[in-house]
Amino acid sequence: MFIIIKFGGDFVNSALLVVIAVVWFYFAYKWYGTKIEKKTVAPNDENKTPAIEQNDGVDYYPAKPFVLFGHHFSSIAGAGPILGPVAAVAAFGWGGTILWIMIGAVFIGAVHDYLSLMISTRSKGNSIPEIAQQVIGKRARNLFSIFVLITLILIVAVFGSVAANTLVSTPEVVIPTFGVIPLAMLFGFMVYRKNISLTIGTVVSLVILALLIYLGFRYPVAAPLEGSNAYAFWFILLMAYGLFASILPVWVLLQPRDYISNWVLMIGLGLGLIGTFVTRPVINAPAFTGFTGSGGPLWPMLFITVACGAISGFHSLVASGTTSKQLAKESDGKLVGFGGMLLEGVLAVLAVICVAAGLYWVAPAGQEAFSFLDVLGEGGAITAFGMGYGKVTEPLLGVFGMLFGITMLKTFVMTTLDTTVRLGRFVSAELIGAKLPFMKNRLAGSLLIIIPAFYLGYTGTYNVIWPMFGAANQLVAALALLVVTAYLVGVKKPTKYTLYPAIFMILTTLAALIYQGYGHFFGSSPNYVLGTTSAVLFVLAIVVAGEAWKILSAAAGKKKNVAA
Repeated sequence: MFIIIKFGGDFVNSALLVVIAVVWFYFAYKWYGTKIEKKTVAPNDENKTPAIEQNDGVDYYPAKPFVLFGHHFSSIAGAGPILGPVAAVAAFGWGGTILWIMIGAVFIGAVHDYLSLMISTRSKGNSIPEIAQQVIGKRARNLFSIFVLITLILIVAVFGSVAANTLVSTPEVVIPTFGVIPLAMLFGFMVYRKNISLTIGTVVSLVILALLIYLGFRYPVAAPLEGSNAYAFWFILLMAYGLFASILPVWVLLQPRDYISNWVLMIGLGLGLIGTFVTRPVINAPAFTGFTGSGGPLWPMLFITVACGAISGFHSLVASGTTSKQLAKESDGKLVGFGGMLLEGVLAVLAVICVAAGLYWVAPAGQEAFSFLDVLGEGGAITAFGMGYGKVTEPLLGVFGMLFGITMLKTFVMTTLDTTVRLGRFVSAELIGAKLPFMKNRLAGSLLIIIPAFYLGYTGTYNVIWPMFGAANQLVAALALLVVTAYLVGVKKPTKYTLYPAIFMILTTLAALIYQGYGHFFGSSPNYVLGTTSAVLFVLAIVVAGEAWKILSAAAGKKKNVAA
């Protein structure tokens, strides 16, 4: 079966694009990943990692390499590498979107993720905001930490809301969504306490998971309430889950659930890539819509819109929050940190193909239901991806294609949800635990995130500031790169691999904030809340960047004096 779609006579075969992307990311891992590893990290497995040295059986607990990869990748992926690229294709075309994914993921995103993981590993598992105090100063750390906490609260609210709406609209995903929780706990118990082979545990878990997906398709579960009450029911349940999951030992639920979820994505990604070769969908969407698209100017807005597919500040929080506390040995870091980001790049490329080739840009008569822009406007990016994925994988999955695509995405929203609550607990304990010791309590720390997130999600007020999340997320990435650069200065390692990306991301984020802020203050429909938020983020970026620049300038001056 072929999906043949025309646009202005310009045909691009997605199968060729997949080959180019996969080969490029593999080459980048072997070449650039190895270079970064040798030049800046030089891993030494004789060093005890925090997971070994500070093992408490709860948050600090060594994981097998592929189990940790599963946790890390599941947590950083979420919906981001799908939602961002889908929106970018609609606004700017597929060409610039894929080009930025392939360049940004390698030279900025993967470096950002890997080095965030490794400097945290060598700093007792502390988070990037906490490390900021060590290498830049207390003021930078306080500002950074407060901003990060607000960002994490917003993520929990939004991802909880997205997940609740999906459970309402697609009741077929309810059984696999919640069924994987006891399955993961059983897996963790058997592998970590009964020493069952990881291979056997994986195979059995995947068989059960496939059964759960089938049961979900056959027996969709609707909420026992209707309308807005149905959303409230699922949202409350999800918030309770996030609280519950965040205080359990990582080996009980976090590690095994993310590991199993990772297999869902790996299988889904594999089927999607194979589907492009079987169906050979031709990309009919425009490669380039101009230097100013529906989302604003190409620079900086394309780079803000794509987000997780190329670089995301949230990744540095995961890497230095949960992942660094589970890394068993330093040599595993490249696979987990650098490799995880590159695989996310592959997923982002698949997302582009699904909507730019799996759906119609200009639908012929009778096929309007598969019009990309119409589907995006009515059902959102998740529905657009699901429908496109269903078309691309139709010869392989038949009518299950769309459901599997949405289930795959939904599974990762759940992993990000409870990981984010745990991250908030870590950051709050670091920020105020010394003055308020009770905040070091797991339950208290998690409630600090859950309570405001619950309010924002339950009332829908997160919508007021959510449009600023893209810029806020990239601002975290830019500041994390500055912290990593300052750390490298302190340990006398090359800084060019992080300094230049940091400068690019700072300038890009500041430009985006200026563009968005101006529009919110002086546009045809002023929004002073968002305008003020843009201004606050702009000032935050300037202050923290200024603090970091003082450190970097002083170090450069000392280097010149020594050379003289």
